[in-house]
Amino acid sequence: MSKTQKELKRFLVAGLSAVSTDFGIYYILLNFFSTGVSKAISFLLGTIVAYVINKYWTFEKHEKSYKEIIRFGILYSLTLGVNVITNKIVLENVNIIFLAFFVATGVSTVLNFIGQKFWVFK
Repeated sequence: MSKTQKELKRFLVAGLSAVSTDFGIYYILLNFFSTGVSKAISFLLGTIVAYVINKYWTFEKHEKSYKEIIRFGILYSLTLGVNVITNKIVLENVNIIFLAFFVATGVSTVLNFIGQKFWVFK
């Protein structure tokens, strides 16, 4: 297995862990806060999980770097925008919510992997 294949498999596991964290925290917080506050907190915690797992396990980077944190934040902000725009475009053209969601998620996942591999954790 090549290094990139290994990283991709680990990246997908990290993503599932981050999404699971996001969903679990969101579900719990709904008992105490509004949906907006709950989602903001859960998304932030899921993003932190993604950063930590990808930094130390997926891409095996162990040195401290504020540049990585800033780049990670920039990348996630950009791919969030791509995700929202892709979702809107697919939904407007096909009008199938789940298809739009999965296409948007797929596009942003590919961009996140490439961005993390070649820019954030290079």
